[in-house]
Amino acid sequence: MKRIFTMLAATLLLTAALAVTASASDFDTVAEDLSAIGMFRGTADGDFALDRAPTRSEAAIMLVRLYGAEETAKTAYDAGELAHPFTDVSDTAAPYVAYLYTNGIANGTSATTFGSANACSAQNYVVFLLRALGYQDGTDFAYADALTFAQSKGFYDPMMFSGAFLRDDLAAVTYQALGTDLKDGSTYLLDSLIQSGAIAKDKAASMTSKIEAYRGMNAATSKMDGTAMDADLVMKMDMTATADGETETTTSDVTGNVKMILDENDIQMAYSMKTTTDGVAMDMGMWMKDGWMYMSIADGEETMTYKYQVADELAALEGLAGMQTSDMGVNGLAMIDSITTEKSGSDTVYTVVIGKGMAGILNGVQDMMGDAGMDMSMTFGDITATYTVDRSGNLKNMKMVFSAAMKMDLGEDIGVMDVAYDYDVAMTIKATGNSVKITYPDFSGYQEIDPSAMPELAA
Repeated sequence: MKRIFTMLAATLLLTAALAVTASASDFDTVAEDLSAIGMFRGTADGDFALDRAPTRSEAAIMLVRLYGAEETAKTAYDAGELAHPFTDVSDTAAPYVAYLYTNGIANGTSATTFGSANACSAQNYVVFLLRALGYQDGTDFAYADALTFAQSKGFYDPMMFSGAFLRDDLAAVTYQALGTDLKDGSTYLLDSLIQSGAIAKDKAASMTSKIEAYRGMNAATSKMDGTAMDADLVMKMDMTATADGETETTTSDVTGNVKMILDENDIQMAYSMKTTTDGVAMDMGMWMKDGWMYMSIADGEETMTYKYQVADELAALEGLAGMQTSDMGVNGLAMIDSITTEKSGSDTVYTVVIGKGMAGILNGVQDMMGDAGMDMSMTFGDITATYTVDRSGNLKNMKMVFSAAMKMDLGEDIGVMDVAYDYDVAMTIKATGNSVKITYPDFSGYQEIDPSAMPELAA
């Protein structure tokens, strides 16, 4: 099992390096925050029903609230000043649908139906959010390109919303839109709703504080070239694993270096790691180049070298590389429970606590690595990440502390492995931008394999 432990430690180190781009899959806290300001409300059953698709009626209600027009819509509808022609709209949704219809903001699915019970897709809802921010489809963006346009404005990220669009996702993308600038640049959406009196300032105080701290961190690093990075990493991990009837507890110390060049036309990556577990050392190298992943594993007795294709994952990375750092806006805001700032000399230290909604944190890493044939699930406790930024807006270092539990199916020879661990990693940024260079070894002798063979090779 020793080789499993050391390979797992190396994989987790890669995870930590990429965790800032990973996605969350559970936004209960976000729903509660939105409920506190009257933006998102529970169902008749007394819960938020986050695990089902939102309806067009529910999306219409949210849109009117985002316009800050809920009370206006209700009063005008009751006075007979607003109306709609649809036969499938409930009494609850009627004022909202009538407001949108009368003001030309939303139409029905036919002359007499609104499609109230129809599922609202991510694209439909993102169009609503863009309208609330002051953008108009057909003028500022094409309907077919709404998701891409929203991504450029910083509140939509396909890594966060890659599956079926649920009320869970609706809450999260709404939260991020509330922290996004209006089209005219005068302020961000939540602040505009507070200024108009649509949302009470005191009820929104905690959200406002978090949004402004997060926006401040983004602004502080907006000039940093995020297309390339060279960083040294140090990690300590205490781990207890059970597999094939055995339970073993180990402590691993890992040192390494990661280089990433995310040019949209030329994705390059290189990882070198040395892991020492209970006195046993292993060196591991991983490189991505021209649609291939290359791996070298040396345990002091032998060196194994492998390669496999990752063309699909490389294409996904190229799409991400096309995003400019300055466009990222509030992506990831919904994942954060709290964020605080303090000065340390001329540096600014941001402490970010990411809550329990990190169940999907490994998805991006597994995709990029071609999944390596592993059936893996992971749950996290709270993650505390500390970022130190210098006066020029450059990230100097990052630290992460968290605990987690993981289950992996490693094939017939080993079976299912259950792992619990405490994890402490520090990353020191050595260079960014054009100064980052990657030198590759000679890959001519690397054996091509099916990634599904990796668990056997690691056993």
